[in-house]
Amino acid sequence: MHNIRNFCIIAHIDHGKSTLADRLLEFTKTVPEGYRHQLLDDMDLERERGITIKSHAIQMEYQYNNKEYKLNLIDTPGHVDFSYEVSRSIAACEGALLVVDCTKSVQAQTISNLYLALKKNLVIIPILNKIDLSNSRSEDVIEEIIELVKCKSEDIISVSAKNGFGIKEVLDKIVTHIPSPNGDKMAPLQAMIFDSFYNSFTGVIAYFKVKNGFIQKGQKLRFMSTKKIYYAYEIGILKLKRISKNKIEAGDVGYIVSGIKNTYEVKVGDTITDAKKPALKSISGFEEVKPMVFASVYPVTSDKYEELRSAMEKLQLNDASLTFSSESSPALGFGFHCGFLGVLHMEVVKERLEREYGITVIITIPNVSYRVFMKKKSNQVFIIVNNPSDFPEMEKIKKIEEPYVLVSVLTKENFIGNVISLCIGKRGNMIGDKHYLTSSRIKVKFEIPLSEIIFDFYDKLKIISKGYASFDYYFLDYRNSDLKKITVLINHQKVDALSLLVHKEKAFFIARKICKELAILIPKHQFSIPIQVSISGKIIARETIKSLRKNVTAKCYGGDISRKRKLLEKQKKGKKKMRQIGKVEIPSSTFVNFLKIN
Repeated sequence: MHNIRNFCIIAHIDHGKSTLADRLLEFTKTVPEGYRHQLLDDMDLERERGITIKSHAIQMEYQYNNKEYKLNLIDTPGHVDFSYEVSRSIAACEGALLVVDCTKSVQAQTISNLYLALKKNLVIIPILNKIDLSNSRSEDVIEEIIELVKCKSEDIISVSAKNGFGIKEVLDKIVTHIPSPNGDKMAPLQAMIFDSFYNSFTGVIAYFKVKNGFIQKGQKLRFMSTKKIYYAYEIGILKLKRISKNKIEAGDVGYIVSGIKNTYEVKVGDTITDAKKPALKSISGFEEVKPMVFASVYPVTSDKYEELRSAMEKLQLNDASLTFSSESSPALGFGFHCGFLGVLHMEVVKERLEREYGITVIITIPNVSYRVFMKKKSNQVFIIVNNPSDFPEMEKIKKIEEPYVLVSVLTKENFIGNVISLCIGKRGNMIGDKHYLTSSRIKVKFEIPLSEIIFDFYDKLKIISKGYASFDYYFLDYRNSDLKKITVLINHQKVDALSLLVHKEKAFFIARKICKELAILIPKHQFSIPIQVSISGKIIARETIKSLRKNVTAKCYGGDISRKRKLLEKQKKGKKKMRQIGKVEIPSSTFVNFLKIN
């Protein structure tokens, strides 16, 4: 156990984390040189977007002073939406490499993940990456790192992950500075599950870190949260491929195949113990998942509902931050109401459902969770509303509270005015004074409603700062808010999937815009379709989609005008009847484009 090192890499998007991981694997000969770029990013989606979505574990072997060390790297994502994955990786480590791009300097998410690591008492090794680039600002960035980590300049390792410069120094420092894991091999078994995924041949495969005791092949094990007992049919370590072993001891990281077919029986964060001599308590792991954004997911065709359920269960096993429950909609049929960590997380789930499971889905407008206090006294102080369609009538509501978050924005000095204007436009209140990290880098904090940042805040921030600004957010509390419910009626029928809650100041403008846009998005039918938008039950906007008309008088050549009138009257009656019994077909593209209206 003294020769084991468990560590993760903390970095913002595009700061060279995946490239550094590639060089570490090549230097330790875990993989052949030039094997594949972004080796740990094994999803096509990760490679296309250039981001890490899933944390990955891999074991390296490294010789230092004639001793062989096991180095377990647990890779982490860098985007704000995947901080839950980061917390899971940090819980299984004793140290972290803090990677900062010397051309871009310290970013908001880097600071956020660093604080997570410091909270768990991880040893931090600061690394300055991309030092070979011509636009490098090494001196300024070193000052920022010293201010952030409270270290000395000689503690910072300068590397070029692309060219392999400085990789040996990084590995040496991992061995000398990161402590070996604490644990007792002779104590009852305690192993924490930090990740899992579903394999159609072997069932659920769980990744774990052994804190105390050991696991042997064929051992009878108990999963402490579900209290179910399984056999360890196969255990092993994680390299480029899974390598089977007979025994894994305290401090090490590995995987287990126990023949579990039901995905809900394995929970990330659960503790595995021996069935005969169980541990007295489970391991306190990482942060509990807190969904921040809610949206409904429906299959495009209703007969795919059961397939979607199966796919969601398997995806949840691989992505523990995804939560869902069944629901139905008159317009879209049966589907699931899901909780996500952010809008990017929602987009990634949609992409994975379509790519990995072949199911095309419709996602409704993202919403946040509201507290609604009712006028009529009951046992409940308030009710939680995650879906606008479940929102009570305004007459019955005493007050509404919406979630607020503390947003930290890092930007250059010349963009600070635009950033402040954007945040104030999103109903934000500035907290404290501007904090200068360096002479040209400023940090500002705002309290902003979560509903204001889930749509387009990130995109607008990047546009007004020319890509230089970054932000991070933390949940604060719930606060009073004057919200209005916007309801869409198509052919006099409510469409729950298009309902949303907005602030009173913006309600009228957004309602009018929705009405006009839907009149363009919904295709024409054989009958005219009225589109109405109401705010708190009062209709304030209407558009009509004209019907497709057949020229029924085309066969009339001359003659009395009454012949044409009879045909037109007959057509008019038919259109009226069709409007009463006809069903408006809303294509899936309408729901996708509707998300962009706001």
